[in-house]
Amino acid sequence: MKDHFSNISDQYARFRPDYPHAIFDFLYPLLKEKQKAWDCGTGNGQVARELAQTFVHVEATDISQSQLEHAYLADNIHYSLQAAESTDFGDDSFDLITAAQAVHWFDFDEFYDEVKRVARSNAIIAIIGYELNNITPEIDQVVRTLYSDIVGKYWDSERRYIQEKYQTIPFPFRELETPEINNIKIWNFDNLLGYLNTWSAVRHFNDANGYNPVDEISEDLKKAWGSSEVRKVNFPIIFRAGRIK
Repeated sequence: MKDHFSNISDQYARFRPDYPHAIFDFLYPLLKEKQKAWDCGTGNGQVARELAQTFVHVEATDISQSQLEHAYLADNIHYSLQAAESTDFGDDSFDLITAAQAVHWFDFDEFYDEVKRVARSNAIIAIIGYELNNITPEIDQVVRTLYSDIVGKYWDSERRYIQEKYQTIPFPFRELETPEINNIKIWNFDNLLGYLNTWSAVRHFNDANGYNPVDEISEDLKKAWGSSEVRKVNFPIIFRAGRIK
């Protein structure tokens, strides 16, 4: 698994969007028990934080110690530095397993073998992500110029799974039909700039060329943003869920 975010873990915690309650409102009624959940590739614990409101105990794992050091803390969340493909958890441990904006970095076969090992009977797996955001046509055009034309060749190959809405990844579980969900945020201009600076391709471009590509589009982006102090930002949610055993 690649680790692209350890060196920007503070920005990641500040500027990456969290996840809407609609995801969990769909998942929780499917569960027979809500004793233990595992959030793998937890990053700064955005999903773990939500799970901790309902589950007795949450295990949250990541391969980035820096990300874990910036994670949300709760008495019933235990963070550990572990790869999603190989953990020290016991067999038949979890009622729910989640991976948010992370599964495309995993070795699918090894991860799914681990999921099947640690899942309890009737457990659920939820694979969650989000697409490129939508704000206004003018802003979106500038963001997509950055995404495709400026840093396009600097995206890792795994990014294609996000573009394909996780429909082309293996999913060896009894799949459940999930609702269409949009994650709506109210952001100011600095929120948008901060988010763009967390893109892995932006970091790759900066490393290769010695300057930040977001600076190239910041004036055009500011002009497109206009005089509004805040704007509604829509992240369409990618969501697959399945019964594991």
